[in-house]
Amino acid sequence: MAVAKDSTTKTILLVDDEPTLIEALGYNLGKEGYRVVTAMDGVQALEQAQICNPDLVILDLMLPRMDGLEVCRAVRRESTVPIIILTAKDSEVDTVLGLELGADDYLVKPFRLRELLARVKAHLRRAEMPNTRPVRALDRIQFGSILVERDSRKVFRGEQEIVLTLKEYDLLDYLLTNAGKVMSREVLLAKVWGYEYAGDSRTVDVHIRWLREKVEDDPANPRHIKTVRGIGYRLEVAG
Repeated sequence: MAVAKDSTTKTILLVDDEPTLIEALGYNLGKEGYRVVTAMDGVQALEQAQICNPDLVILDLMLPRMDGLEVCRAVRRESTVPIIILTAKDSEVDTVLGLELGADDYLVKPFRLRELLARVKAHLRRAEMPNTRPVRALDRIQFGSILVERDSRKVFRGEQEIVLTLKEYDLLDYLLTNAGKVMSREVLLAKVWGYEYAGDSRTVDVHIRWLREKVEDDPANPRHIKTVRGIGYRLEVAG
């Protein structure tokens, strides 16, 4: 069972099997005011996740005893905590699988410390938004067979609730707010993920694909979440 913690101090679970990286990142995250809990293999990571109830997880994919993909899957079954995966430059397949299993973001090693810290801050800020977001006039939106209840952040297909990850819901919510408009990948990265970075829109594309799997009747031929070639995506609520 997770233990109670000081709500003013954010806890980060840092999982990697490289001692030097654990030491360096742990030191710098601590300097930023975070409480850092570490694990050096997948089994220990799950144990620590249960004990410390982290606000964010930084997760390497290459781990002993249990790999990062299995850890990601297990954590996501129990929690919507933001997960940033760390991946090797040549592990594109594992990166995509990590995103599909519910990770919110990824960084390719080696990465800049400043970029990691910026993403940590952005994800923690976004994770707090459901508790502070004011209720809007259109808090129940129907499109096709999908009903979105914005006040509770719940999504239903008919009477059946659809479970979305934090980022999947945020992405759907932003597309709903801008229904009928073309949203570029760069805008979606800035508005949904909370920061801007250039050159790799794969995280948006994967989350769109995963969202389609959950809200479209035929994900291969989507009626609502449309691709605008070379630009981005548009949500159509009619039809």
